[in-house]
Amino acid sequence: MGQMRHVLLLLAFIQIVVIAAETDGRDRGCTFRLIVINLTVYNLRMLTGTNLMGQLSGDIGSLTELETLSLTNCGLYGPIPGAIGSLQQLIFLDLNSNKFSGKIPNSIGNLSNLYYLDFTGNQLDGSIPVSVGTLPGLDMLHQAKHFHLGMNQLSGTIPPELFNSDMSLIHVLLDNNKLTGSIPSTLGLVKSLEVVRLDRNSLSSPLPTTLLNLTNVLELYLSNNLLTGPMLNLTAMNLLSYLLAFYVRMMEHTHLQGPIPVNLFSIPDLQKVVLSNNQLNGTLNIGTTYSNELQYIDLQNNSFTIFQPITGGQSITLLLDGNPICENTNSVARSYCTVAPSNSSYSTPPNNCSQVSCGSNQVASPHCKCAYPYTVSIFFMTLSSLDLGNSSYYSALEELLIQKFQSSELPVDSISLSNPTMESAGYLELTLEVFPSGEDHFNQTAISMLGSVLVNMTFDPPAAFGPFYIISQPYPYAANWDPVLGSGGAPQLKAAKQFFFEELKKYTNSFSEANAIGSGGYGKVYKGTLSSGQMIAIKRARKDSTQGGLEFKTEIELLSRVHHRNLVTLLGFCFDQGEQMLVYEYIPNGTLMDSLSGKSGIRLDWMRRLKVAIGAARGLVYLHEDANPPIIHRDIKSNNILLDESLNAKVADFGLSKIKVDSKRSYVSTQVKGTLGYMDPEYYMTQQLTEKSDVYSFGVLMLELITARKPIERGKFIVREVRNVMDKTKVLYNLQEILDPAIGLGKTLEGLEKYADLAMRCVEEAGADRPTMGEVVKEIEDIMQLAGMNPNAESVPTSSSTFDEVSKGSSHLPYSEDAFGYSGSFPPSTVKSK
Repeated sequence: MGQMRHVLLLLAFIQIVVIAAETDGRDRGCTFRLIVINLTVYNLRMLTGTNLMGQLSGDIGSLTELETLSLTNCGLYGPIPGAIGSLQQLIFLDLNSNKFSGKIPNSIGNLSNLYYLDFTGNQLDGSIPVSVGTLPGLDMLHQAKHFHLGMNQLSGTIPPELFNSDMSLIHVLLDNNKLTGSIPSTLGLVKSLEVVRLDRNSLSSPLPTTLLNLTNVLELYLSNNLLTGPMLNLTAMNLLSYLLAFYVRMMEHTHLQGPIPVNLFSIPDLQKVVLSNNQLNGTLNIGTTYSNELQYIDLQNNSFTIFQPITGGQSITLLLDGNPICENTNSVARSYCTVAPSNSSYSTPPNNCSQVSCGSNQVASPHCKCAYPYTVSIFFMTLSSLDLGNSSYYSALEELLIQKFQSSELPVDSISLSNPTMESAGYLELTLEVFPSGEDHFNQTAISMLGSVLVNMTFDPPAAFGPFYIISQPYPYAANWDPVLGSGGAPQLKAAKQFFFEELKKYTNSFSEANAIGSGGYGKVYKGTLSSGQMIAIKRARKDSTQGGLEFKTEIELLSRVHHRNLVTLLGFCFDQGEQMLVYEYIPNGTLMDSLSGKSGIRLDWMRRLKVAIGAARGLVYLHEDANPPIIHRDIKSNNILLDESLNAKVADFGLSKIKVDSKRSYVSTQVKGTLGYMDPEYYMTQQLTEKSDVYSFGVLMLELITARKPIERGKFIVREVRNVMDKTKVLYNLQEILDPAIGLGKTLEGLEKYADLAMRCVEEAGADRPTMGEVVKEIEDIMQLAGMNPNAESVPTSSSTFDEVSKGSSHLPYSEDAFGYSGSFPPSTVKSK
């Protein structure tokens, strides 16, 4: 009951977001992520251009067990509902890169378990909410590690009350807003801070000395503000690896002033100093004990008048253009006074696949394989000081990503990082291409899992790379599921793959007639060969097929999660370009009907027929007793029993199958569907489907096995015909006249009488009088032992001439002309009692 509740919660949430959704026609890489507490797998991510484009309903507040809510880059707009504040279990709240407007709700402060808060890249305005009296605020989030509020339109001052010593924040990102006033001294109380971004605002006043208390800060951004007064001696912040710019807008002449402390350049691991566009003055002295890692100093457009030459052999890029010392033609600083070259675009080294020619929209991977890569843009929020030409950074990131993908057992061949660009907000943007392994594209399941790995990394970013977020590009190369034709959402797959129409076309030589191995009311079956060499059978529906999207989806979902040697294995499906196709393992000897009718060229003796019966029965027992939840096949017939190379029986075609969700009820109420002649009369009359309905169909199949007659032939019903001639006082119950001669008449048919008894019990009018499939299996095993057979043997001894291999040169195909028969629903007026 508890699990069902979680399912209902999930469905309710999907309704809230999707029902009110609008589409604006734009492709969008929307990441949707939801986790409900105590639910093993309920991560739903849509990364293929989904356009939600709706408002987030306040009804979301009823999902009180949510732990994670992530809706990234989904085009959502309107206010953030205050009802989110009632989700007391919420740990991750990520609404990055949408169009939310209005104020940040004060109620967010009620989320006492919140670890991660990300509203980056929206249109939020107003002040940052803090608690006042009984009104909550963000200052109450003592468990939070991440405040990501950059790239909005937040205004007013940064409230001093926002920070306190009880907080455990490591990231505070308030950049690219409209914040004014001074930097609050209370920021220095949060000693756990590692990254602080306050740049690109309109902050003024001198820097508070309490910044020196932040001894764990790795990256500090204060550029593009209106700061005044002298710069601080930041050497106390001995973990500062990058002094990331104290840019000031060239306006109102209120800039940082005074000299630079000489020991600034001796900060351990310091690589880059950017202090351009200020009013720093006096003597510029780099000193003699500067950091061994120091590579770049940008002091352009300041007021330095004296320069002490750099000593030591270390190569340092120094930019001094726009300082008075550059006006002195005899100054030693003249060599540093050239204008800095533009670093607006960069690219990582290309791969060595220049000789590889790939098809349309395909890309050569680093291993020179043509494929359709999954592409995302990664935005790093704290790497604006990175030397974009430094290949060691990309190598480290590639190694980390490959490790993450491999540990998740994803089919990834290789990855490529390219186009590092410093975009306008001061974030480093990288393009990541992920290339598939084995095939030339990812299926939908793999795309979701790739997105999952990347999204999870954003929640707990590696320290070396700092906070980041991803925006995925639409991936049109995995077959999409049409929600209208496919009766709702895509199938929930366990072990099946989505195929492109074009690749199945290639595997079947454009669905050539030479590869056709069967046809019927549903469509045709084609033989194909995967690139790996594996043989497959592709069941392709006609455009006017009577099987609807629901049956198609049912068969995919059921077959992808059931695995038994007596069930046909589903390898995948195609729902692309208006096609409905199922891809199975190739079963070389076709259907049981083909063999019984002689079309396949295979002749079955008594022992072989017992082997077929026990195999089909065991497949049904698995469905009834071992599958969880149990499955009722609902369409057992000779056309749906396939024979492999050893004539092992495999139950196929699950298009009409039903799952028994409610274990307390003995039946499933459902519209009558099935195949004439095999259908349980009790089910037809009551519309109550049970496992005993499959038992009835199997009983008919047992009679078909020994007579080789169709269930209804020339107006005669096989069950009535057997019952009419059956005489238990005579040899073989007097069945010789209706037995198939190929069974071995004239030879000893040990156990045939018991077999006939069992079949007739299976077709009793009342389900309660029929055995279970488990009991059927036990009785067939006993019959096999009477016939001198081992029920568990792989091979079966044959009579000398009663079993023939497929005739050489035979024109017969292993799938019959009517390989699918007629399956469907039957209004009462169309079915006559037999």
